Amino acid sequence: MNTATTLAPEVGIQPACHALGVSRATFYRRRASTPGQRQPRPRPARALKAEERQQILDLLCSERFVDRSPAEVFATLLDEERYVCSERTMYRILAEHASVRERRHQLRHPKYEKPRLLATAPNQVWSWDITKLLGPAKWTYYYLYVILDLYSRYVVGWMVADRENSSHATRLIEETCLKHDIAPEELVLHSDRGAPMTAKCTAQKLADLGVIRSLSRPRVSDDNPYSEAQFKTLKYQPGFPGRFSSIDHAISHCRRFFPWYNDKHRHGGIAMLTPADVYFGRSDAIIAARRRTLAAAYEAHPERFVRGKPNPPSLAKETWINPPEEHQVIAMAQ
Repeated sequence: MNTATTLAPEVGIQPACHALGVSRATFYRRRASTPGQRQPRPRPARALKAEERQQILDLLCSERFVDRSPAEVFATLLDEERYVCSERTMYRILAEHASVRERRHQLRHPKYEKPRLLATAPNQVWSWDITKLLGPAKWTYYYLYVILDLYSRYVVGWMVADRENSSHATRLIEETCLKHDIAPEELVLHSDRGAPMTAKCTAQKLADLGVIRSLSRPRVSDDNPYSEAQFKTLKYQPGFPGRFSSIDHAISHCRRFFPWYNDKHRHGGIAMLTPADVYFGRSDAIIAARRRTLAAAYEAHPERFVRGKPNPPSLAKETWINPPEEHQVIAMAQ
């Protein structure tokens, strides 16, 4: 290529490429990519200054926000009436410093006939599941039972036990229904098909309480996604220990985790609100305050908002387990 570049001004590009057996397309492409030939891209007037970008990077890497996503940082700052940049800009700044990655691969499942559950308010649909917590020695476990409100993601009840059986499950379900004053025939309780979930005494207790039972499909792992996602939040939380030295250790950890999860954890599925905000009806006031903060930021620097006046994410009016196809089409169109 260097020879063709040297020869071309003397004999012409076509003869030089023909004599040396070089494609003219390759010649032009290499010449276009030669350093110094391309004009530098002008810096937009609305772009953040280098000092501002460094301040945002320092904020994202600070002890307070180092283990939080940009979406969670953005929502937290809005609630404090602060706006530093958009969520997308936070991702760009982190990407420039190789600080963005996916924690695990996502599995795609084939389509089957699915259980379909809809919640439009708290205490309409609960989901529950059991997960193992590693004990002090190999093959020893403690079992965490968790009941989750579908609409708000609020943990309405939990229990740690030394074994997995239906008697523990029925006691937790009964106490949780009494605690939250659940009336007969107003609640659907969804779960997978584990042994405690399909046990006869569990079915009898749900019938006595007037709770409608819903079960996942056999051998399908994604029909109870909200409980599985909550367990992921539990086990990916930075303070989660690898093993628990005793059942009291497991209980004390959960006593710290679940108040944090309900009252402080900002959930991506509920407009970066906390589960308690949605469960107790505080979401409208918080979103309105966020909207005022964004409006003030827009008035101060409208040139930084390319798409116009920004709005905070709104809380979904419906929460589904396996929504019908026509509902998905409508949601995509909106």
